[in-house]
Amino acid sequence: MSVVLRFVDKHGCVQERFFDLINVFDTCSLTLKTEISSVLSRHNLDVQNLRRQGYDGASNMRGEWNGLQALFLKDCPFTYYIHCLTHRLQLALVSAAKEVCYVHQFFSKLTLIVNVVTDSPKCHDQLRVAQANNVANLIFNDQIVTGSGLNQIGTLQRGKDTRWEFHLNYIRSLLCMFDATCEVLEKSTEEGNFSTCGDASAAYDAITSFEFVFVLHLMRNILEVSHNLYQALQRKNQDILNALTLVSTTKTLIQRMKESSWEAFVKKVILFCEKHEVEVPDMNALHIPRRGRTRKIVDQISVEHHYRVNLFLAVIDTQLQEFNGRFNDNMVKLLTLSSTLDPRDNYKFFSVNKVCELVERFYPGDFSDQEKFHIRMQAQHYELDVPNHVELTNLCTISELCQGLTKTGKSLTYHLIDRLIRLVLTLPVSTATTERFFSAMNIVKNRLRNKMEDELLANCLLIYIKKKIAERFDTDYIIDEFYDMKNRCVPVR
Repeated sequence: MSVVLRFVDKHGCVQERFFDLINVFDTCSLTLKTEISSVLSRHNLDVQNLRRQGYDGASNMRGEWNGLQALFLKDCPFTYYIHCLTHRLQLALVSAAKEVCYVHQFFSKLTLIVNVVTDSPKCHDQLRVAQANNVANLIFNDQIVTGSGLNQIGTLQRGKDTRWEFHLNYIRSLLCMFDATCEVLEKSTEEGNFSTCGDASAAYDAITSFEFVFVLHLMRNILEVSHNLYQALQRKNQDILNALTLVSTTKTLIQRMKESSWEAFVKKVILFCEKHEVEVPDMNALHIPRRGRTRKIVDQISVEHHYRVNLFLAVIDTQLQEFNGRFNDNMVKLLTLSSTLDPRDNYKFFSVNKVCELVERFYPGDFSDQEKFHIRMQAQHYELDVPNHVELTNLCTISELCQGLTKTGKSLTYHLIDRLIRLVLTLPVSTATTERFFSAMNIVKNRLRNKMEDELLANCLLIYIKKKIAERFDTDYIIDEFYDMKNRCVPVR
């Protein structure tokens, strides 16, 4: 178990630092709570001073009665739990894929296509040759722009179930190499052995179907809309209000896609099919359900209605439902209420009443009764003074505001507002920093350790890199420094 501390330093800067790596024998909530409390107590850190806790959404973490967050809340009722927003987005995308059968089947077919083409070295070579020929023809016909770094051959990329941002590249690579992939699959149906021919034939039938191309473009559009949000949530020191703004804009863009993009979308899909010789069904014809699916005669619909309602609207509605469900709990309300401290647009979101409500509702233990009485008047002075200060204008994030108040000395004048800002800044938007540590450890435990002749030196390196990661997450620097150390030293037995 990796432990990362998030705090605001004396300069007003948000810091996230790797703190410890703990070996746990099981992952039940009580064991995790005991180990975390033990680490904190060894460093004289009181659990009562914790104000936030952030994990993924596993039941042993988020359980309302016996989860890890609930056990800490019993010790300190103001240690609010934030379910990592990155995991929420990931779960929303996963649910949208699983609940709509057409999308679930699409990803199964996509996996089959990529496996058939990339698992065989012969097919992989054929793919690169076919793509190179396609690029050469496009350049010859002036259909694509040339330049340094453009038109790389590449290959089909694979998706990862736990890292859904890879699925966008997964889909983009197939769209880019669509003709080359069809050509390789067609050859494999004729040249391969019995089992290979069967897989290649099934993959070819899938990729050349209108339904597959339709869902391919639909999922590309949805993943592109949510990709910016996913990338933003992975950044270090992500500002909570910017993250919530991106959540809101993502839902708005998906809603617009539902309301006004059908005509342009289906036209784009049909043009793609005509270009790549994929048969396009008659949209006005009667839709015939697949074998095994029972449908009453009175429910007969057109092909266009099927693709618009059963696929296009169904996928988008599921996506919107998941976004609204997973980004609409009490903690998101806390984050939204914190937007009153946002300094953008000359502090237009600032409200004295919201500041007082934020203190009364979420931070009653951090302010005495007398301070609660005084913070209203302090907020009124703050509203007239800070927006007109030269060094505190044109700020974009609460973190920049906190640093500016410290630099100008206003943090002493408005010490209650400054305290509230620091409490808000401890809110963990995501657990990306914790996962970066595990990525760094994988480099050492797998790639480096397997190449080392001296196992003792490898074990020493695990301790060494643990200390280095505590200083910074620059793994390339650590690896270079290790090799330099290995060349200069004789392993100690």
